[in-house]
Parts: sequence; C-alpha cells; structure tokens
Amino acid sequence: MQYSEKVMDHFMNPRNVGEIENASGVGEVGNAKCGDIMRIYLDIDEGTKIIKDVKFMTFGCGSAIASSSISTEMIKGKTIYEALEVTNKAVVEALDGLPPVKVHCSVLAEQAIKAALVDYCKNNNVHIPELDGFEVDDDHDHHHDIEEI
Repeated sequence: MQYSEKVMDHFMNPRNVGEIENASGVGEVGNAKCGDIMRIYLDIDEGTKIIKDVKFMTFGCGSAIASSSISTEMIKGKTIYEALEVTNKAVVEALDGLPPVKVHCSVLAEQAIKAALVDYCKNNNVHIPELDGFEVDDDHDHHHDIEEI
C-alpha cells in the first residue's frame, strides 16, 4: 500500500497526542472488533466557543493515527462551528490522500470530532442544530487489519 509523505509524517510524528483533564467535550468512536478506536478531547473557551486545545488517543492502524493527528490540527484555534465543517473528505485531502481501504479512518476522525462536540453540548447546555440526530456509526464499512507501517 502506498502512503503519502503527510500520512507517514503524521503517523511517525503525531501531533496533539494525549488527554485533556476536565475536557469540555470527549468523543470516542470505533470498535475493538475492527481495531480502530479514536478518542478526541476538546478544551473550548466558553465565551468565544474557540477550541483552545485538542488532544487525541487512538488505537489502530497508521492511517487512523494520521487521520486523528491531522484532524486535531485542522480544528485547533477554530470555533466549534468551524470544527463542524471538517469532513472525512477534508481529512483525506489534508493528508494528500489515503488508500481506498483506509478512507474509513478519515470517517472516524470526522465522527470523533462530532461526538466530542455532542458531549460538549450535553455538558454545557449548548444547542448546535447541525448535530441534531448525529449518531456514531460504529459499523462503518471497511476491510483491514491492524498493521505496522
């Protein structure tokens, strides 16, 4: 499988790894059955609704780690509304592409951000209409095993 330099860089040198104590919102997606589990932590400024800090913890393949890493860079310093605009397609583009069998990793990144925003909304009595009806898709379509790059 051919990976872009950006995928390799974010896999070998992931950004924003870790946890945030007392996070404003935490989103976890994936399932142990497929081997990709992604957790995103958000620290959101109450007044400006800007994501001051974001961290992730991911168990999975190199593409899942790279997708997590780059997605945190894409939302750090953005408002919660701007973070909602991050799609799996935007993650794939930011990584200069992913092999077709790894595109589901970008879907996990998008879903983890949204799940963390849903948690933030619940914890802070905030309503974001774009999140109405959002449900995590833990049975996303993919075919892969955990691999080392």
